[in-house]
Amino acid sequence: MNQRPSVALVTGVSSGIGRSVAKTLAENGFQVFGTYRKPNGTDPIPGVELVRLDVTDAASVAEAVAMVIQRTGRIDVLVNNAGAGIIGAAEETSLAQAQQLFDTNFFGLVRVTREVLPHLRAQRSGRIINMGSVLGFLPAPYAAFYAATKHAIEGYSESLDHEIREFGIRVSVIEPALTNTAFGANAADADSPIESYAATRERVRQALHEALHLGDDPLVVARVALRAATSLRPKLRYTAGSLARRLSLMHKLAPATVMDKGIRKAHNLTATPDSDTNIAVHRT
Repeated sequence: MNQRPSVALVTGVSSGIGRSVAKTLAENGFQVFGTYRKPNGTDPIPGVELVRLDVTDAASVAEAVAMVIQRTGRIDVLVNNAGAGIIGAAEETSLAQAQQLFDTNFFGLVRVTREVLPHLRAQRSGRIINMGSVLGFLPAPYAAFYAATKHAIEGYSESLDHEIREFGIRVSVIEPALTNTAFGANAADADSPIESYAATRERVRQALHEALHLGDDPLVVARVALRAATSLRPKLRYTAGSLARRLSLMHKLAPATVMDKGIRKAHNLTATPDSDTNIAVHRT
């Protein structure tokens, strides 16, 4: 008697990491439902059934999850991947724009998780895989609110993992670094630009564009997600790619001054005459 395939629900499969994750899971025997937001749909993915879902709309989330349950009777793996970005200084980002980003990247993830969790508890098994980032433990100058959403995902995921283990459910966070996707091109500009930040903002934007172009293939992240979905003993955190592993190790072991200089160099930020050299004087 053939065992029925595990069912995976992957959000945000229109492009990039989400698309690669959905395709990889399908190629490895999962019955995959991939979600997209835009009304005009997205390109087909072999072996993946596409479902419209807007993570910021509770009714849309409920409808999509109900459809998957009606079709299959279960969900074994949830991959929360849908997300967005903002490029600009924190001061240039209105509170409304920051809240909108949190509604997608963090509360959108929470909405989908809350809708799926009752089914996972009922079957007393399941995996929740949340797409984080190295920016969940590192700063991101000129993407402060994006980094804040990823920090929030880290805290939520680890706490949730402890709460639901007794039901046979585990939570994992995938932490990529630079991935060759259209993230930079798709990220919104901060909606309240300030001239004082303009020159540095453009240097940071150019550095990001060049770094993403040289980043890992999304398949690197997809393979890590597959490991998290199938491991008998899943880990809470998985770094994805050699750069992510190095950054994670440096964050744990390197002196703060080394990390500080590295962050500024990576983002094309110039040294300042007093704040970089005298920062310790002002700490009491």
